[in-house]
Amino acid sequence: MDFFEKLYDEHENVKVRFTGFATENARYDFGIVYSSLFFGKPLVVCMQTGQSVLLDPNDLNDLNYLQQVFRINGQGQAEDLAEFLTEILPAVPFQPQYE
Repeated sequence: MDFFEKLYDEHENVKVRFTGFATENARYDFGIVYSSLFFGKPLVVCMQTGQSVLLDPNDLNDLNYLQQVFRINGQGQAEDLAEFLTEILPAVPFQPQYE
């Protein structure tokens, strides 16, 4: 690699939460990384699939998106996941990132 433009290289002490829950149809295990980067959206990592996504409470209204990102098969499971994440994701005001 002869040339590259470094976009960012940040070090940050962050809060990480590991949480899991089960419904009648599925079990979920997540790691949630709370950071001031990425517009303040927490990074939600599914510990079972390795899938990760930056989410805020507004994103939880799109059940199809949750199904796709976390590889969930049914609408009901996506509803359960959205309800659970609604309780633990903080309301995050938009934070300018690249000023």
